[in-house]
Amino acid sequence: MTEKTGLIITGGRLDLAFAGSFLEKNRFQCVVSVDGGLKYTEKLGLTPSAVVGDFDTVDPLLLQRYRDIPGILWDVHKPEKDETDTELAINTAMKLGCTHLTLLGATGGRLDHEWSNLHLLKLCLDHGVNACLLDSQNKVYLLSEGKTFCQSKVYGTYISFLPLTEQVHGITLKGFKYPLNKKDIRMGAEAGLCVSNEIVEEKAVITFDDGILICVESKD
Repeated sequence: MTEKTGLIITGGRLDLAFAGSFLEKNRFQCVVSVDGGLKYTEKLGLTPSAVVGDFDTVDPLLLQRYRDIPGILWDVHKPEKDETDTELAINTAMKLGCTHLTLLGATGGRLDHEWSNLHLLKLCLDHGVNACLLDSQNKVYLLSEGKTFCQSKVYGTYISFLPLTEQVHGITLKGFKYPLNKKDIRMGAEAGLCVSNEIVEEKAVITFDDGILICVESKD
């Protein structure tokens, strides 16, 4: 499968200075703007490949300016719907062939939306799409298998692993400040065992037998 990178800009809280700096260093083949995220899209000087939502939170004049730009795919929905706008945007991005997705503006606002966006990473995982939520402090994604981390390439100082499934079995951590060997964790008190770890070698490795982990690379 040919790899195609996609950026989804949602209507949550977004640090424009961070987003601008991030986009100076990263290019995307497809940009999907989500409802209220259209205001961020404009401020960042982007022309989206697609615009998705019910547009109940968009300035009508801004909406019309983008309506006048040829070549944009419009995916318009009624406010009364089962899916969130971000879920619809992910579906649109996948239909456009995106295999890698970065979501900006998907954290830091309402907790119900943020947690919903976190669970939407499972939708991406189920479709073989590599996806993450990104803000100025955090990079959040899911792991269904082991991963090798390079100290020079991680997003921040800290790496945390939290169970998305009820249990994750056989976690082994090597090259981390707090190593583990074949440890099972479950939702609840044991989940704290894998929070705020750090890489202490050039490379660090996590392996586990089954389950799905939320991985958070973060910085203060």
